[in-house]
Amino acid sequence: MTIENSTPISIEQVAELSARVIQEVEKAVVGKREVLQLMMAAFLSSGGHILLEDYPGLAKTLIANSFARALGMQFKRIQFTPDLLPGDITGGYVFESDQNRFMLRKGPIFTNILLADEINRASPKTQSALLEAMQEYQVTLEGETLPLPNPFIVIATQNPIEYEGTFPLPEAQLDRFMVKLSIGYPSPEEEDEILKRRAERKKDLVALQAIISPETFLAMRDKVEESYVDPDVRRYMVDLVTKSRSHRQVAVGVSPRGSLALLKLTRAWAAIQGRAYVIPDDIKQFVQPALAHRIILDPSLWDIKRSENTIIAEVSRTVSVPVLKPEHE
Repeated sequence: MTIENSTPISIEQVAELSARVIQEVEKAVVGKREVLQLMMAAFLSSGGHILLEDYPGLAKTLIANSFARALGMQFKRIQFTPDLLPGDITGGYVFESDQNRFMLRKGPIFTNILLADEINRASPKTQSALLEAMQEYQVTLEGETLPLPNPFIVIATQNPIEYEGTFPLPEAQLDRFMVKLSIGYPSPEEEDEILKRRAERKKDLVALQAIISPETFLAMRDKVEESYVDPDVRRYMVDLVTKSRSHRQVAVGVSPRGSLALLKLTRAWAAIQGRAYVIPDDIKQFVQPALAHRIILDPSLWDIKRSENTIIAEVSRTVSVPVLKPEHE
């Protein structure tokens, strides 16, 4: 099912198409529906870049590739290494002797979905090549500004246990990721299903179909922007973010980009559920994925072994949840 740009799309269609995209991805990914739904909400939010932090072998690359195919989008992957240069990501001008002039060779960043695999293995200089692209959706080469394809989404991965030869992501770059998610190990039943499907398939590659086109995806994004947010619900988002800044164990709290992320994500989540309005429970889905990676704990309290997720959970418990009027319950 594809929809032309000029054809209006309804919230019900957004929910139906999102469910079909997730079902298609689940042909390759077993037992991770909640994570896939959270990722779909991020995709439908403008600026919905995703950071996946988990152990090797948990299908991070497979999920990114599967979503790209189900969404009908162009997909490219960059393996980040210590010797990777910014030009390896953005491209540059190369002298062509047969034409006697410099020609632009675009790098892999010119795509719809870019997988930055093991992003923390590259130097900060190379990581910074993504900053302009993630925020402004453009790349500047030799003084010339080039727009990136629309949509443009970065999915980055990093390993939480192997730190030798890695460079921590700068806070400015972490803040540009709308959500930080973990995949988690499958249950024994799910892992058995993975083996069963592979044995029956007789090959590694899973054939997936494009459920929608980029044009339909952009129409879905536009519809998500129309989701209603009650002033009390909006203030609930603000209170959560504000509370993080005054927590005694937080050195740097969540920036306004965090509250904007909550606004965008919850509208997309509501649309995926078939609703044209946001309720407080939508916010609870994204408090930790959208906010935990945006705070910096007080270094003097690191020996207490507190995590960002623990702090955000404490913050959410201390903020009063609004009660909506009956028409938006």
